[in-house]
Amino acid sequence: MSYTATESTTYSYTTVDIEKVVRRFGSDILMIAQSTLAITEAEATEYAHDVDVLAKNGYLKRVDVTLFSGTTEVRAAQYFVNTSAGELSMSRPGGVMWPRVGDPELRVVLSYVPGYTAEEKQAMKPKLKFSWGPTNADTSHAGLASSGGRDYASNGWGMERKDFQ
Repeated sequence: MSYTATESTTYSYTTVDIEKVVRRFGSDILMIAQSTLAITEAEATEYAHDVDVLAKNGYLKRVDVTLFSGTTEVRAAQYFVNTSAGELSMSRPGGVMWPRVGDPELRVVLSYVPGYTAEEKQAMKPKLKFSWGPTNADTSHAGLASSGGRDYASNGWGMERKDFQ
């Protein structure tokens, strides 16, 4: 006797699901701002706003947040957008506290989906708090060790956080 089965899963999500997940990112970056003093809480809120706007419009692929002490990378987190996140669960934001360092700088780099056109970028500019432009920043974090992460998801939309120390 043999048995064959095929299973297909389609994940659906709404802007409310995206908001729920991005609030977790917003909590993370606010905690980073508070613990490192590398940016203000107002700046952290503005970063979360831009991530929310870009995510809701389907343009966001990844967010990279890196703490520097001078020119030395100290800690980083990468948030990968997952639009079929049914297998992910909702974790609480936070985790390991980011350190307060001398000469702190927090760099936030956004990566976009391949289809995000120049026209769409121009149309999004007035909706964003920051002026985002091209960068050649190295976000590989080769000098840091991967140290786990967390998943944030609601229905089929999520962000997978990968931490580096």
